[in-house]
Amino acid sequence: MDAAQAAAAQAEKIFAVPSSVRRHRARARAMGRFIEPESWLDVETGLGHFPAVAQEVHPYTSFDGLDLTARVEEGRRAGRVEEAHRGLLADLAPKLAGRYDALSMFHYLERSADPRIELIAARTVLRPGGHLMIEVPVPRSRYARILDTGWIRPQPYHRIPPAALHAELESLGYTVVATDRREPHIPFDLTARLAVTLGRIRAAARIAVPLLAAAALADRILAPVVSRTRFSNAYRIIARRNPTT
Repeated sequence: MDAAQAAAAQAEKIFAVPSSVRRHRARARAMGRFIEPESWLDVETGLGHFPAVAQEVHPYTSFDGLDLTARVEEGRRAGRVEEAHRGLLADLAPKLAGRYDALSMFHYLERSADPRIELIAARTVLRPGGHLMIEVPVPRSRYARILDTGWIRPQPYHRIPPAALHAELESLGYTVVATDRREPHIPFDLTARLAVTLGRIRAAARIAVPLLAAAALADRILAPVVSRTRFSNAYRIIARRNPTT
């Protein structure tokens, strides 16, 4: 694997927002502070790894998954989700109207064609009083500005400031009940910067993989400190659908 290939492989992992079991549990517990859901839809669930872990936290919750690819059907066959919905949330929302009292979008909204349409679709799918959990990157975090990694994103990509998302949710009939920049932080900034740099250096092929591994380790070691500062690169909002909307 040459430097460019190593950088591409690392970038793929970054853009996929890899999540550990610990991260999934933290997400499930965060929702549990406000509601014990009967039914939960995970948007862009992939193979259903989040629902499988969240089931341990919420054993009486029925978890379904939605994804544009066939991976969601693999997740159903593996028992990670009970029902598999294949397609776009905005297209499937009328069929799923009022079916769920919890819905999650992890690093999905910023890559959608129109975030507002997605939030409206989520409102349609949620029961009155249901809760929506969103995690998105912090636009141009301090880490991104220092390391010049803010542009390393797939397209389309929407930069959504917390205040703007808060206001949009309120305008659409949600009440924001929690905002968090600590737990959602993803330790990847140093690795991303190094991956891009190595990708430009042809002679770096032999050292690319060990250097990227070292950078990834440094990201993880620094994460507990970074996540408590304005260098945190992601945030979470939990919002309740108002009963009158």
